Amino acid sequence: MSGFNKDAYTEYSGYILEQAKNLLSIDSPSGYGKEVMDYLMKELSRIGVKATKTVKGGVVAEIDGKDADNALLFEAHCDTLGAMVHLVKSNGRLKLTNIGGMNPNNAETENVRIITRKGKIYEGTCQLENASLHVNSEYNNKERTWDTVEIVIDEDVNSKEDVAKLGIKSGDYVCFEARTRVTESGYIKSRFLDDKLSAAVLLGYAKYVSDNKIQLDRKIYMHFTIYEEVGHGGSSPCPEGVKEAWSVDMGCVGEGLNCTEKEVSIAAKDRGGPYNYEIVNRLVDLAEKYEIGYAIDIYPFYGSDVEATLIAGNDIKHALIGPGVYASHGYERSHIEGAENTFRLIQAYLEEK
Repeated sequence: MSGFNKDAYTEYSGYILEQAKNLLSIDSPSGYGKEVMDYLMKELSRIGVKATKTVKGGVVAEIDGKDADNALLFEAHCDTLGAMVHLVKSNGRLKLTNIGGMNPNNAETENVRIITRKGKIYEGTCQLENASLHVNSEYNNKERTWDTVEIVIDEDVNSKEDVAKLGIKSGDYVCFEARTRVTESGYIKSRFLDDKLSAAVLLGYAKYVSDNKIQLDRKIYMHFTIYEEVGHGGSSPCPEGVKEAWSVDMGCVGEGLNCTEKEVSIAAKDRGGPYNYEIVNRLVDLAEKYEIGYAIDIYPFYGSDVEATLIAGNDIKHALIGPGVYASHGYERSHIEGAENTFRLIQAYLEEK
């Protein structure tokens, strides 16, 4: 194959946006992944892509290519930030323990779903203790921590005994509303774009290859992980024949960085050290050749699935790319052009000769 269909994204943009919305609508804080992974298995089967579940709970899709001994593994995580019930307070409110990097400053006033071990779901709100501004003279000065915010359950409960009757216990998951919106100008706003937007991009690329019966030069695996936010999502599996592994995750937007929400970020280095020099160079060359909007970034506080793959002892080259996302770990924002540029960069890398 010489070159690639630079207009392919146009045909698949609607599908990618639809899949992003579908994934974002499914609660999946780290460790609570069955529903989102069941969805992925069904969708991959529907589009004609072979997939299997891992023992750990993730999903690995396979796309055949000519060279199975020089395979490339893409990793995108479908687990999100969230919380668990730490304990039930005497007044019937819930103290939380966070999952991943969920921050109480971003959690305050958000609607939540509390999922009991029996599968019953209750609604509630994350609030500062004594949250009425007309009552609490220290409201503005109170530091927001997991000891000062709490879940107010939307049921008639005033004691631990009342909550026990609902079946809510320590260890129950607390899932925060995603609040997904897409503006007419193309901005995508939601919690948990990290990393469900990139997972949708990979689904879009898989569908594009399947629909058009494209014969790639190398075999591709796509691992949708479920423990990235707690550090070990990409630790396994790394299938036989894989020589490169990439995290397709968010690109951060903020001070000291170059990426915007409309670009694909190519990471040169994060807290785990430099990414593979040859891969980064090739990605930059391809982005410039095909006029793909990109930025090169260094992330001092970022870790990714592929680092877990390396730490597990796999002898691979590694990379990290993804659409720009502003306000990471909060109420995040990206743009459909960021998804497009990520799709096109993957496409160019795999299809250009």
